[in-house]
This record gives sequence, structure tokens and C-alpha cells, in this order.
Amino acid sequence: MHGLVIKNTGSWYTVLTDDGQIIESKIKGNFRLKGIRSTNPVSVGDLVTLIVNREGTAFISSIDERRNYIIRKSQNLSKQSHIIAANVDQAFLLVTVSHPETSTMFIDRFLASAEAYSVPVTLVFNKKDLLTDDELRLQQMLMTLYDTVGYPCFAVSATTGEGIEPVRAALQGKITVLSGNSGVGKSTLINSILPHAKLRTAEISDAHDTGIHTTTFSEMLPLPEGGYIIDTPGIKGFGSFDMEPEEIGSYFKEIFSFSKDCRFNNCTHTHEPGCAVRRAVEEHYIAESRYQSYLSMLEDKEGNKYREAY
Repeated sequence: MHGLVIKNTGSWYTVLTDDGQIIESKIKGNFRLKGIRSTNPVSVGDLVTLIVNREGTAFISSIDERRNYIIRKSQNLSKQSHIIAANVDQAFLLVTVSHPETSTMFIDRFLASAEAYSVPVTLVFNKKDLLTDDELRLQQMLMTLYDTVGYPCFAVSATTGEGIEPVRAALQGKITVLSGNSGVGKSTLINSILPHAKLRTAEISDAHDTGIHTTTFSEMLPLPEGGYIIDTPGIKGFGSFDMEPEEIGSYFKEIFSFSKDCRFNNCTHTHEPGCAVRRAVEEHYIAESRYQSYLSMLEDKEGNKYREAY
């Protein structure tokens, strides 16, 4: 039997079979022997083959080849990865300028990882109703920056519904993974788009202006117009995984574009003479924040570090 993994609670996987059944499933033991260096060998969005048992549950015996996935380094196990979602059409990264603040470092790490696995990303700036005039100007600057680089941006208030309709239209007919730091309003946004979902939400911590985890597992939620939203737990940090240092620059669109004019083919854009990337940073064709994010990912590879949210 064949189906789609629509929910992952850690030990059990809910599978929607090709003939419309819902079957609770577990991983067959030999998955651990196949060299999948991941804390979750099976992910929401995976297409799998099942062996159904007499109790009506099943074992997942194999996974179809994935067309893409979003992956990050496991926080506590530096040599393992955590797959956020597989076989997606796009990712929506929900960010907030304030309450809590999403760092550009976090945004850039997510974007680079998505580039590495061919997942288009749209940035959704939430909580515009809470922003001061200065914060609104900062939000517009960031939206202009990322839109110029090549990432579409929306500004919304999930609480009031402002700006939601263009987001809803962009989701239609697509499998979209929704990600972001804890507290940015993912559950509130989904409730605004899918009122029947009734996802639990929580106030952010007043003391630290940080989010509280309300989603504890990943789940695919069907959209009435077709497609799915994949709801995922909030991410605290985003460690890069399985990237060679010489590859990282190619996952920053503007750095890759300017690197073609560097004097040396193997330029790391850190110290070499004739580096077109560093010149572009100095002349403000590449944002300093993006360049610093690139350098921080190079440091990851040197020190094998996991990065908390900045």
C-alpha cells in the first residue's frame, strides 16, 4: 500500500493512502541501517510504501525518492540533520520585525538552505499592526532588500486579517511549508486562512519578547482551493547542514552573481585580491547583513557549530 505522510508526532506517522484511508504507521526497524543521518528518517510530505498489519496500523517499509526537502542541523546532534518537510512546492518563512525580532542571520540561513535543496521561498512579515513608525520603515527596507535579491515578500497582520488575501492566493494549489521562529504567529496565520483548523496559540513572553512553542509536531493541512499548508514547530536556531564551504556562496543569489567576476575561481570572498563580491559589498550592491550571514555560515563549516537565532 502507498500513501502520503500527513502528520508526524515523533513515534507515529499518519499516512493518507492513495485510496483515501488514514492509517497510523511506524517505521520498520531497518530504516536506521540505511545511512539516513537524520533524527527523523521519515518526514511530513514523504510518499511511502506501507505494510499493513492485522490491527489496522502499518509499518513504513520504504520512502519514494524525494524531489526536495527543507533540512537543518539537529540542535543536539551536530552530525545529524532534521528534515522539516519533504516534496514541497514552496516555503513561506514567517518573520517579525518586532515581538519577537527575527534576525536577518536566521532569515539568510533559512534562505540558503532552501536554495541548496531547490525550494522557492516567500517571506511573510507578520504583526504589522503592532509596529511603530520606525519599525514599519525597517520592515519596508527589509522587504525591499529581499525582493531585490529575488524573494517575494508580503506584509500582513494575522490577527486583524490585513494583507491575508494575497497570501491565501499564493498558497492555492501548492504544497507550502510554513516555518519561522517561535512566537512569529504561524498558528494565528493558519487560523486566519483556515478557521476550522483552530490551532492553539499563545502570547509571547513579556519578559524576553520571545515565542512559546504551541505546535509540537508537523502536519499537512488541506486547503479548500487545493494544496496543503505544512504546519511546523517553531525553530529556535538554524544550523547549516551538509554544505561545503566552497558551495555556500552559490546559495546567496547576489553573491553567486557577483562571484563570476572574481579574479580566482575558488575565491572565498574573505581576503583574496580581485574579489568582486567584497567590492560589491563596499559599493552597497550587496547588503552588509547578507554578507555577514555568508561569513557566519563559513564559520560554521570551520567550527562545526550549531547557531541559535541571532
